[in-house]
Amino acid sequence: MKNNYFLNLEPLSEGSRLDTAELLQHLAFNEQGLLPVITQDAVSKDVLMMAWINRQALEYTMETGFATYWSRSRQALWKKGETSGHLQHIEEIRIDCDGDTLLFLVNQVGAACHTGRRHCFYFTLTDDNQVCITSDPGQDLTTGGQA
Repeated sequence: MKNNYFLNLEPLSEGSRLDTAELLQHLAFNEQGLLPVITQDAVSKDVLMMAWINRQALEYTMETGFATYWSRSRQALWKKGETSGHLQHIEEIRIDCDGDTLLFLVNQVGAACHTGRRHCFYFTLTDDNQVCITSDPGQDLTTGGQA
């Protein structure tokens, strides 16, 4: 079901301004308090990765200008690239029409994937139901999951 707050915003024209604090109050975080985030290169428009964010990580991202996510495995905030140096500088944050998914447009420094690849989407299902690796590994595969 569509979030009524966002449904009521549909008639607004391009360039309309909204109160950020109010809009953030209406984001549709799931039962675990998380939203999915698709991260895309601001220039090339390549989809780099998908991660999860909670309210605290979103606020930190907005304050610092660097992508910060919620690590479900570690149950902790995760500033992308904090240990590897593969930072994501936020260029723009977009919210989808239901308020249940975010899009980060970023300036990616280094690899986005923990494997050292430029992005995480390097497996392709082919027409004959085979899987093909479609992206070459990056130069540094030694990050040990620290991208």
